[in-house]
Amino acid sequence: MHSIVDRLTFLDYAIVVAYLVILIVIGYRASFVGRNKEESYFLANKSLGWASIGFNMWGTNVGPSLLLAFASIGFSSGIVGANFDWYAFIFLMLLAMVFAPRYLAAKVTTMPEFMGNRYGDSTQNILAWYALVKMLISWLSLGLFAGGLLVRQVLGIPMWESVIVLVSFAGLFAFTGGLKAIAKVNIFQMLLLIGVSLTLNVLGVIKVGSLSAVVHGVPADYWTLIHPANDPKYPWYAIMLGYPVSAIAFFCTDQAMVQSVLGSKNLEQGQLGVSFIGWLKILSLPLFLLTGILCFILFPHLKDPSEAYMTMVTNLFPPGMNGLVIVVLIAVLVGTIGSSLNALSTVFTMDIYVKKINPKASNEQIIKMGRWTVVAGCIFAIGMALAIDSIKDLNLFDVFQSILGFIAPPLAVVFLLSVFWKRTSRKAVNFVLSIGSVISLGTGVIYLWILPASKYTFWPHYMMLSFLIFALLTILAVLISVFDPSPQIYVVDDKAEVPVWTVTNKVKLSWTLLTVVMVALYIYFK
Repeated sequence: MHSIVDRLTFLDYAIVVAYLVILIVIGYRASFVGRNKEESYFLANKSLGWASIGFNMWGTNVGPSLLLAFASIGFSSGIVGANFDWYAFIFLMLLAMVFAPRYLAAKVTTMPEFMGNRYGDSTQNILAWYALVKMLISWLSLGLFAGGLLVRQVLGIPMWESVIVLVSFAGLFAFTGGLKAIAKVNIFQMLLLIGVSLTLNVLGVIKVGSLSAVVHGVPADYWTLIHPANDPKYPWYAIMLGYPVSAIAFFCTDQAMVQSVLGSKNLEQGQLGVSFIGWLKILSLPLFLLTGILCFILFPHLKDPSEAYMTMVTNLFPPGMNGLVIVVLIAVLVGTIGSSLNALSTVFTMDIYVKKINPKASNEQIIKMGRWTVVAGCIFAIGMALAIDSIKDLNLFDVFQSILGFIAPPLAVVFLLSVFWKRTSRKAVNFVLSIGSVISLGTGVIYLWILPASKYTFWPHYMMLSFLIFALLTILAVLISVFDPSPQIYVVDDKAEVPVWTVTNKVKLSWTLLTVVMVALYIYFK
C-alpha cells in the first residue's frame, strides 16, 4: 500500500483547490444571510426544504467511519452491512410520522427542550448533559478519529496533523454559518460523494471484467442480507432485535440527526426530507459496500479489511483523478463533524447557557456562545481522537456500533414511552436517564474494556446486549410509573399533538413507494 501523495499531478491539485473554493463560496453565501438571527444560526431560520434535509441528514450519517466500515464489511462479509442502512427506513418512518409532527408542533430547538416541556427542568437538564456527552464521544471523537485514520491511510500523514486540519475546516462552517451553511454545503458534497464513489466502483467492475464476474467472484452468502443465527458477526436475531434500539435513538432522538427536521419550512417538507434520506440509504450497496466486494475479488490477499477502501482508491484511480479522493475525504468529514458541532453548540447554548447560566442573554450573546462551543468541541475532539488512536487492534465500526448500542437504550426508552404511553411519570423518565444510563454505560465499559468480549465468551452479541438493557429499562420505567403514588405525568396539549396520520398525498406516496422498494430488496436479497 502506498500513499497517493507522490502520484498527485497538477490536475489533482487543481481539483482540490476548485473544490475548496466552491465549498467556501457556498458556505459564505449561506453564512452571511440573516446571520444575526438566532434561528438562522441554530435552525437555519426554518428555511430547509426536503432536499436540504435529506442530504444534510445523509451527510451527517455518511461519515468517514461509515466509508471505511462498509468497504471493510463488504470485503469480509458481503452485503449484510446494508441492514444498517436499509432496515433504518422503518425508524426513519417513525421519525417522520410520529416524532417530527410533535417536535415541530412543540416549536422546540433541541431534544432536551422537548422532553423538558413534558416533564420539567430536571428532565431537560439530565438529557442535555447526556446528549452533550453522547455527541462529544460518539459523533465528534470517533468521527474525527475515523477521518484522521482514512487521511493517514491514503495520504500518509501523521494522525495529529490529519485531525487538526480536518476539524478546523469542518468547524469553520459550523462556527460562521451554523445549520444553514452546513446544509447548503452538504447538498454539494453528497452529490460529489455519489459521483466519486460511483466512478470508483465502475472502474472496479471494468477491472474485474463484468457485473456477472463480480456476482460470481465472491461466495454466494456475500449476496444475502439475512445471515444465520450462528453467524458470529451479524446473526439475524441480533440485527432484528438489537439494531432498532440504536436506530430509534439515532434517527428519532439524536440532536445531530433531528436538527435538520427542526429547521424545515413545514411538516410536509420535514417528512419528505426524512423519506429522501431513506431513498439515499439504498445507495449504500452500489456506492460503499460494493467497493469492499470488488476489493475482495481484485486483492483477495489483503490482510486488513479496514484497508479495503484505501486499497481501491490507491490502485484504481488514474493520475489526475487522485484529487477526487482527497475531496471526498474532506466532504465526508465536513458533513459529519460540521453537523455534530452545530448540534453540540445548539444543545449547550439553548439548554445549559440560556436555561441556567444567562437566562437574559441577548441574541448576540447566544450566537457568540454557540460559536465558542464549536471551538471547544473542536479542541476536545482532537484530544479524544488522538487518545483513541493509541488503542491497538481497534475494529472501528464494531466499536462505534457497540458504543452507540450502550448509549442508546435510555434514550429509546424515554422517548418511546413519553410518546406512546401517557402514564409515563417524571420519576420514571429521570430514573432511566440517570440510573438507567449508569447501568447501560457501565455495562458498556465492562463489555469493551474490563471484561472484553474478545476474551470472555459469556457475553451475548453487543446488539443483543443493547436490546436486553432496553428491555430491562423499559420494565423498570413501567413499574416506577405504575407504583408511583403521586405521579407527575405529561398533560396532553392538543396543539402539540398533531394527528400522526394527517399527512399530505405527496408524503403518503413517497413513503408508500419507499416501503415497497425496501420490501422488494429484502425479498430479492433474502
